[in-house]
Amino acid sequence: MILWLWLCWGFPSSAAQPDSELMARYLEEQLLADYSIAEQVARRVPRQAKFLQRLETRPRMSEFNVRATIISRYAFTTVSCTMVNSGSEAREAVFEMQIPAAAFISNFTMSIGNKTYYGEVTGKEKRNSSDDKTTHRKPPSPTEGRENGYETFKASVFIPRKMQARFLLHYEELLQRRLGKYEYTVSIRPQQLVGRLRVEVNILENSGIVSLEVPPLRNSKQKGNGKAEGDMSPPPSTVIGHTKTLAKITFNPSVVEQTRIARNGILGDFIIRYDVNRELSVGDVQILNGYFVHYFAPTDLPPLPKNVVFVLDSSASMVGTKLKQTKEALFTILQDLRPEDHFNIIGFSNRIKVWQQDRLVPVTPNNIRDAKKYIHNMSPTGGTNINGALQTGAKLLNDYIAQNDIDARSVSLIIFLTDGRPTVGETQSSKILSNTKDAIRDKFCLFTIGIGNDVDHKLLERMALENCGMTRHFQEDEDAASHLKGFYDEIGTPLLSDIRVDYPEDDVEQVTQNFFPNYFNGSEIIIAGKLINRTSDKLHVEVTASNSKKYILLKTDVAIDLPSRNDIRGVPGLEDGKGDKNYIERAWSYLTIKELLNSRLKSDDSQEKDYLMEKAKSMALAYNFVTPFTVLKMREAGLHSEPPQEEFISPSTDGIGAKLQSLQGHKAPPGIRREQDKQRIKISKTSADGDPHFVIDFPSSKFSVCFNIDGEPGDILRLVSDHKESGVTVNGQLIGAPAPPNGHKKHRTYFSTITILSNKPERSYLEITPRRIILDDGERLVLSCGRSAVVRSRSLEVSISANSNITVTIRDTISFVILIHRYKKPAPYQRNHLGFYISNSKGLSSDSHGLLGQFLNHEVKLLQEPLNTSHQIGQNQTEGLKPNPTNTLKVKGRLVPVVWKQRRIYNGQQEVECWFAKNNADKLIDGNYKDYLASHPFDTGTSLGTINSL
Repeated sequence: MILWLWLCWGFPSSAAQPDSELMARYLEEQLLADYSIAEQVARRVPRQAKFLQRLETRPRMSEFNVRATIISRYAFTTVSCTMVNSGSEAREAVFEMQIPAAAFISNFTMSIGNKTYYGEVTGKEKRNSSDDKTTHRKPPSPTEGRENGYETFKASVFIPRKMQARFLLHYEELLQRRLGKYEYTVSIRPQQLVGRLRVEVNILENSGIVSLEVPPLRNSKQKGNGKAEGDMSPPPSTVIGHTKTLAKITFNPSVVEQTRIARNGILGDFIIRYDVNRELSVGDVQILNGYFVHYFAPTDLPPLPKNVVFVLDSSASMVGTKLKQTKEALFTILQDLRPEDHFNIIGFSNRIKVWQQDRLVPVTPNNIRDAKKYIHNMSPTGGTNINGALQTGAKLLNDYIAQNDIDARSVSLIIFLTDGRPTVGETQSSKILSNTKDAIRDKFCLFTIGIGNDVDHKLLERMALENCGMTRHFQEDEDAASHLKGFYDEIGTPLLSDIRVDYPEDDVEQVTQNFFPNYFNGSEIIIAGKLINRTSDKLHVEVTASNSKKYILLKTDVAIDLPSRNDIRGVPGLEDGKGDKNYIERAWSYLTIKELLNSRLKSDDSQEKDYLMEKAKSMALAYNFVTPFTVLKMREAGLHSEPPQEEFISPSTDGIGAKLQSLQGHKAPPGIRREQDKQRIKISKTSADGDPHFVIDFPSSKFSVCFNIDGEPGDILRLVSDHKESGVTVNGQLIGAPAPPNGHKKHRTYFSTITILSNKPERSYLEITPRRIILDDGERLVLSCGRSAVVRSRSLEVSISANSNITVTIRDTISFVILIHRYKKPAPYQRNHLGFYISNSKGLSSDSHGLLGQFLNHEVKLLQEPLNTSHQIGQNQTEGLKPNPTNTLKVKGRLVPVVWKQRRIYNGQQEVECWFAKNNADKLIDGNYKDYLASHPFDTGTSLGTINSL
């Protein structure tokens, strides 16, 4: 974006400059006069004269101040600059600032003397060449006028002699997560030494700030993939302070320190990178004053296999460094492919050359070696047949998808690289776009890369947008190999496909994009919208996605009104805010405008384009954003208006203590989610819970049997063992705790881990603790017990009710329910633990064993009943029954003395009456309890099968 302001004034004198400005002038003079001693003797006077003449030609920058606040990834930035004309006549001053291309300017003000000129955002009209006295802004295309993701804001004014001018620029942006980090960048290029230079950035992230880093200053030729190389210490004078959720970073170099960085005042980019705490859940949902923003970036997911076709320009214009660096990058990328991936390579000029005809090959050492040879032998020649290359690549990928098992989920994509415009074959951009879209047919994504200044940037961007991809552009003089590798790293690890985020239709409106073809590791999905019913106390959120062979459903209720836990009033940089700056509302408007711009770029219908333009323009005017359809015009505020103040226009925090909600660490109001979960659970009595207390239900006999196992901490008990038949084994590991006072036990034990193993039809296991679940069926998936979720694969389903229970269903015929027992303030004898319940055992064989499994297909008989025989012994009939030492059960020919007891299961919500077998279930179970000890949590031993005959 290029903004020129040509204005001229004449005003009286100003105050003297501070010492820091004199120091800056002195140092610049010394640096400009850096020559040998002989030259000093011969040329001292002429050089000083030239220097003084040069100083007279431009005003001095006495101050350059950047102040920014980032709240939940949304960044507000204010740049303040003061320039002084100490010359004897009016001089031109140029305020120039590189800002991120994704940012929107929201305000610009400047003042000279007692006159202030403010920027007014208005709708852009047809260009009038005669109207250039106030403000003219050339409508930027997504790549035009950019320097690798940055645009230049430039304001030029004439400052009368002995006067100063002051500039205030405000812009906003929503930070994007790449390679696992958010990156906030401030360009510090005043092009001269500055007496007072300061950058201050305040960050507030309620989820918690992690991995905060401030690397060295970066100049344009160092912009690469963001990975650490060499010295990564912060720039001199940088001060970093942070707590769990707050961070403050300042950069305040003295004039001497500036000279050590760069003598010409072009210091480079000041960069801050960080991430936030996250886990596999519906994500971080925040709500403020009727608007919400939803950040979704799960971790600990196994990568999806990918099918990738590299389409590389080898035309004559790629000769030299460009092709050399492309080859270097591809060598590294090929090495990073995973064994489960498939790939092919196409080189194109006026001819299309396919490395492996009509197929994609698996990643093997030999294939990688041969691919590197093919790339090494590519030579630049001929023209540029973009259309033909894309048609060939699309057909190759479509044929591969059609010929292979589409049920085995993977992500398919084309990575297309060129440095030029189409010169061979179809050369009309509209036809190339149409042909490419018809060939891809929404079956995979296209990612485009342009190198140099001869590329058709609009064509590459639109091709990517229309085919669910992304685009990047690199300058010729930059490190293309590093850029290519960095871009591939962003898309090289797909974790989820077909992600859909849903909210109740009656609760929300004007929601931004909520379906995403792919989620790549290190990135983030962001959705925002408006609440329809502001009086509701919750917002229901559901996320569905696919991960390889698994189907994932994540859901929760986000509470809207909670106590003031997230009150951010008093946070440095946020106090005394001006105006209404609801950052969540502005994030919503930012995303909405971006989507409208992209939709217009993709559209071929003129009426639709006009509609989208007007809608984007209307919203940009409402939120004071400078976009391609709005323009910033300067207006005079009045002869005696106050000059612009230094104070930062900060986001509003009014009422935020009550309404700013982060999903992290919060539960829905009582009775909302848990009641729904209880209805879904099928109640079962056959269980092992508590200390641990075992209950076996015998429905045909109409009574239950119970027993205790007094194991030792660390023991692993085999609960169900049916490895040979159904392939299912369940083991539970014990954790110890002190016994309650005045008790008869020396200690208590609880289940700290439940491990469920299944080897049919394929091997998989679940490892469950009170806090997290690990699911591994060849691909490892980590889930939190604190977030509701459903994960389905071909033979297994795991349903999590947050902080309540986990239901595991195997092949629809075996179901287990694991209760989660967690204490906020546990007593000394309490531990967070699990309870294990068998809900459905139809799929277990008659030969199943284990402490619980051995009773699932066997009945027991009560040989001797209590004296009062007028009452049939049933699960709800206890009157007249008294404990009697002569009561006996017959189990597999063994006689077991039992007594009558009452027990509570399901957190005490259900009472069970049962016949209790003492002494670690002596004679009730086959063998003794030590025969049921597993050597490790994944032990599927079947030695207990021989005990059945006892």
